[in-house]
Amino acid sequence: MMIQTRPHINILDGLRGIAAIVVVVFHFMEIIYPNYADSPVSHGFLAVDFFFCLSGFVIGYAYDNRMKELGTWQFFKRRLIRLHPLVFFGGLLGFITYCFGPHGFNAIRENSSQLWVLLLTTILLIPYPTMDNRYNNLFGLNAPAWSLFWEYIANIVYALLLWRISKKLLWLLVIVAAGWLLYAATTPQGLLNGWGKQLWWVAMPRVSFSFLMGLLIYRSGWKIPNKLGFAGVSLLLLLLFMVPHTDYDYIYDPLLVIFYVPLLICLGIGATLQPAFQKVCVFSGAISYPLYMSHYWFMWWFADYLKTNKLNTTEIAWMTVAGTIGLIVFSWAMLKLVDEPVRRWLTSRNKLRNDIAQ
Repeated sequence: MMIQTRPHINILDGLRGIAAIVVVVFHFMEIIYPNYADSPVSHGFLAVDFFFCLSGFVIGYAYDNRMKELGTWQFFKRRLIRLHPLVFFGGLLGFITYCFGPHGFNAIRENSSQLWVLLLTTILLIPYPTMDNRYNNLFGLNAPAWSLFWEYIANIVYALLLWRISKKLLWLLVIVAAGWLLYAATTPQGLLNGWGKQLWWVAMPRVSFSFLMGLLIYRSGWKIPNKLGFAGVSLLLLLLFMVPHTDYDYIYDPLLVIFYVPLLICLGIGATLQPAFQKVCVFSGAISYPLYMSHYWFMWWFADYLKTNKLNTTEIAWMTVAGTIGLIVFSWAMLKLVDEPVRRWLTSRNKLRNDIAQ
């Protein structure tokens, strides 16, 4: 029996790509400007909350009506095939970059077994925050993998529980998660947490609220018909990341996640995609995940380069622009040469029906 997949909502795919590019720029900026308030995309970290909310919507949209027929184990296999090849290759890129970086060979000589454990835990997506020189990231070889760890947790909870629950219970969970998010925002640095050894638990309310809200948006059929199109909604998304830091982040950051991020999803669902932006959205969506999972190796190289070379503002700006464009091209190559071929092979090996695992 064929299990039909549902068509992509291309504007949402395009928005995911815009958010992924902002994450890259945000990571450049946090190296250049250690004080987040100086960054032009100082709230770029909220892209993760946007991803979680979008993921909740997409998972509900793609699987709610076919989980009974598909089954839990098939769902897990599809999600692993969709997500894990780039978890593996992103970790491998981080490992190679570290080994050939300024700290690598010394680290290998002094504690090679520890480095191999670090590689293994990274590609298996097991938190292992041991690298002090990398800010105690949960995944030192590929820092963005922290959000994939929580994406996996959300997917597991969805397959075991969430697809079965009523909308009333889902509403209750969303409200409880919103309260938890408001509390998490009162911690030092607020919602700019969850990625490292300290305050790792902040990731839980972040993923809980946003994933559940995305699922609620789908099940409630919320969309806001509008004429903004892809360009208009993209501009509103960019404004989220450009919100300046103030002493009141602990108030408006969670409010942005609770109200503004879901609004963006609803606007994206209700917007009409102009034909001129069709290819842009398809390309943007296609490179979003490879870009997110395979850019951080370059950030460590960039950080080490800035430490040993005195550059003026113009040179740094050009390096940031060139680096972002280069990483977009690199992510396209990763998609075509690594991600898609590996997913096709795994899909055929596992006899999944009808598509490359969605």
